[in-house]
Amino acid sequence: MEIVILAVVIAVVVVGAIGGLVVGSRKKKQLPEAKAPSVTPTITAPPTEPHVGDEAETPRDEPRRTIEEVDLPVAEPSASAPVVEEAPAAPPAPEIETPEPTAGRLVRLRARLSRSQNALGQGLLTLLSREHLDEDTWEEIEDTLLTADVGVAPTQELVERLRERVKVLGTRTPEELRALLREELLQLVGTDFDRAVKTESGLETPGIVMVVGVNGTGKTTTTGKLARVLVADGRSVVLGAADTFRAAAADQLQTWGERVGARTVRGPEGGDPASIAFDAVKEGIAEGADVVLIDTAGRLHTKTGLMDELGKVKRVVEKHAPLDEVLLVLDATTGQNGLVQARVFAEVVDITGIVLTKLDGTAKGGIVVAVQRELGVPVKLVGLGEGADDLAPFEPEAFVDALLGD
Repeated sequence: MEIVILAVVIAVVVVGAIGGLVVGSRKKKQLPEAKAPSVTPTITAPPTEPHVGDEAETPRDEPRRTIEEVDLPVAEPSASAPVVEEAPAAPPAPEIETPEPTAGRLVRLRARLSRSQNALGQGLLTLLSREHLDEDTWEEIEDTLLTADVGVAPTQELVERLRERVKVLGTRTPEELRALLREELLQLVGTDFDRAVKTESGLETPGIVMVVGVNGTGKTTTTGKLARVLVADGRSVVLGAADTFRAAAADQLQTWGERVGARTVRGPEGGDPASIAFDAVKEGIAEGADVVLIDTAGRLHTKTGLMDELGKVKRVVEKHAPLDEVLLVLDATTGQNGLVQARVFAEVVDITGIVLTKLDGTAKGGIVVAVQRELGVPVKLVGLGEGADDLAPFEPEAFVDALLGD
């Protein structure tokens, strides 16, 4: 019996040992193979802050400073700090100029005029000085006059008078020929016209002058130079920039005005020209100005709608006061084409005077005769250069003397 019990105990122990070995081997099979430890950088952690519930050091009493005792930190200048640029100073006001007096201005510009016009005057003197004035010579005289844009009818009249007077004169010394030709040219140019620019209305309103013309004749520049002429004669001027279609036309006119202290009334680009002209006259009346100059847009005489608008400007201005002067600006170098322009403008507005520009750059001074004959109105001003004071009142005697030279 004891032997049996002992055998059972031994069997239980053996079974338990075998079970333990089996379990141990299974666990070893489930474990992954051990790998070599990876090398990681050593990181030194900062000292830990006390957490909630941890014991903290007992605070110590320290003397405290008031806000007045605390100094603010001084900011050190940084090399990369942006540099604040000072605002540019406003441009100085333009200096008001004193224009050159207009009296005798054409005489002072005579040398410049005579250099370009000698082809007419000197050419005629040379031909008339020939010993025998045959038909070929008279034809050359006619050609000289026609080339100078005198026009067909005035040329024929002048040649006929010269033929008669030379025949009566008989002997022809240079002095006699020059006096003869001067007299005939003066009669052709005309000495009985009233060539003063009308700038006095006779009412309590300013004199109103409207400047018209096609593109490229120097109309805006002429308006600015005319302001200088009037200021030089002691008149106060207001400028109306009614040319709203050409870029920078108003700026150009305002610059001319600022140089002589004349104010410019202007509107937005592309605005209504009649409205600006109306406002300019209104401002001139309010300021008590002597003259209001209105620069209109350069009209192509072939554009019917634009020409109609020019007539509208004239009608609107006359709601304030009647126009005293309508000046047509013509380029002297355009010759007979300028006469076509003149005719169309005369149909739209009543032209009262002519301004011939670029007369210094052409030998076609005869256009003075032709345009006066065409319109029946006088040439009142001539432009003889690019200078600010190169616009001169037209004086027939000085002009003819410049044609003939010394």
